[in-house]
Amino acid sequence: MVTILDTLSRAGDKPRPRHPEKAHRPDTPVLPKPDWIRVKAPVSRGYAETREIVKAENLVTVCEEAGCPNIGGCWEKKHATFMIMGGICTRACSFCNVATGKPHALDDGEPESVARAVAKMGLHHVVITSVDRDDLADGGAEHFARTIRAIRAAAPGTTIEILTPDFLRKPGALEVVVAAKPDVFNHNLETVPSNYLTVRPGARYFHSVRLLQRVKELDPTIFTKSGIMVGLGEERNEILQLMDDLRSADVDFITIGQYLQPTRKHHAVIRYVPPEEFKSLETVAYTKGFLVVAASPLTRSSHHAGEDFERLRKARLARQTSAAA
Repeated sequence: MVTILDTLSRAGDKPRPRHPEKAHRPDTPVLPKPDWIRVKAPVSRGYAETREIVKAENLVTVCEEAGCPNIGGCWEKKHATFMIMGGICTRACSFCNVATGKPHALDDGEPESVARAVAKMGLHHVVITSVDRDDLADGGAEHFARTIRAIRAAAPGTTIEILTPDFLRKPGALEVVVAAKPDVFNHNLETVPSNYLTVRPGARYFHSVRLLQRVKELDPTIFTKSGIMVGLGEERNEILQLMDDLRSADVDFITIGQYLQPTRKHHAVIRYVPPEEFKSLETVAYTKGFLVVAASPLTRSSHHAGEDFERLRKARLARQTSAAA
């Protein structure tokens, strides 16, 4: 079967970075993908139109940079996740397909470019993410805030979801982003604590949990969201404990998806989790009190984000109504 990455490379898109920072790592085994993880290559007119808008505004999308398996379906519907602050990350997480290195200076015109693209695409809901920018004094917080404000001005009817870095050791950064009032604040834990040293070495698990908790303390009206990948060697009881940690931080929405290995230099897939296990995790997550749960092999943080936002609003209203009764 032709894959998403095959099609992107044949379509004349810019070549993927070679990940020189991972070149010293030994090759890891690549497990063959089961049938339930395969997707069709993007060929629709809607996909092509979205691609042209993204290219015209010289924007970066996480859909392309991360080799997302859902790019065909999302771009066909003119859904895209914009990645601001460039395509070079200051960290080298072993699961991630984004290049690591010394980033370029921020593009001051980028917030307005993103806003124009959002308006052109007629998005009802947009997701804005970024690379880690540990080189910046505020971790890029003001750039996030400027992008949110630009979208509000260009497309006032569009709801805004942000997927942020952890702003580690950046005092006051979170407050700047929250003050811009995104509708959804997403920060992914990515995996269970025992995997952080090998999977997410630049981050700190409990700092990320505290970040999400702090968002709710600053503005309880903002929905909070986090996601993890499975298939990295985690145990089920570790996933359940992570759910409890997120609920202790009053997180509203959890996403759980299958980790897919970008190259042989990245962390190996330890196993492919079957669909029935995802369904079981979804059931447990709802019993723990999450408003919305998305759990499936192809679930990604931003997949169906617009539809999920409506589910969040309805679930919160239903819970408030029930509490008042």
